[in-house]
Amino acid sequence: MAILLDASSRIIVQGITGAEGTFHGNQCHEYGGNVVGGVTPGKGGRTALDSNVPVFNSCAQARDATGANVSLIFVPAPFAADAVMEAAAAGIELIVCITEGIPVADMAIAAPFVRARGARLIGPNCPGLLTPGQAKCGIMPGHIAKKGRVGVISKSGTLTYEAVHQLCCEGYGQSTCIGIGGDPIIGTTMIELLDMFDQDPDTDAVVMIGEIGGQMEIEAAQHVRDSIDTPVIGFIAGRTAPAGRRMGHAGAIVSGADESAAAKMQIMRECGISVAESPADIGSTVKSVLG
Repeated sequence: MAILLDASSRIIVQGITGAEGTFHGNQCHEYGGNVVGGVTPGKGGRTALDSNVPVFNSCAQARDATGANVSLIFVPAPFAADAVMEAAAAGIELIVCITEGIPVADMAIAAPFVRARGARLIGPNCPGLLTPGQAKCGIMPGHIAKKGRVGVISKSGTLTYEAVHQLCCEGYGQSTCIGIGGDPIIGTTMIELLDMFDQDPDTDAVVMIGEIGGQMEIEAAQHVRDSIDTPVIGFIAGRTAPAGRRMGHAGAIVSGADESAAAKMQIMRECGISVAESPADIGSTVKSVLG
């Protein structure tokens, strides 16, 4: 079983005729994802990708013609928030926005717009989703993953891949891997995904990777303590980052005493989460929990 994405998901790619949309659209299709079409305004009526899927001028046209329920967005940052809202307005249920550099002011409008229409947004500035053996929607390398029973939630793209690799080396496959993005405003939180994994009978544990800055990991840890039965293994990136300096992701900046890596890791421990001290210890920590 999986959460959010599986072999039955019908995916369209917004920005499908661009270089990134074409490359990763093909990768998703080759992995097994059901890519049924794409959207590029002004290029409707053409075909794209090696599988010659139809291109439409709008998300509404694409959804009506293909029955798509997932949109993967490779639209340049100045226009990406509009693309997100277009997908939500068209009735797309799951929107995965890979684009980085979207202005925070734009996402402050787009994120509530998506929620108000009952859609779910993953990202922006994220690697997307991968359900091993079924489908991928994003830029995660599918070959490093294998089907299994450990869910992965991560703010960091590269640490998502590292965690998946370590899990496989320890003999654990993954149910679904989700990169949520590291921007200040994102669509789906750790708490929401923890609830989904907790309700999935085929997920035995969850790896949750956070980073310095913000309160999301603290709130997620408290939620694990109060509401989650599935074992959670945590890691916080950025232990050596100096306070007040932005590191990597737009949201990764320590502005308070409880936003440092050490503080978040301590809160995780107090809330019953098994914490990996180093990214190199994620796989072994999962093994210590699951046996």
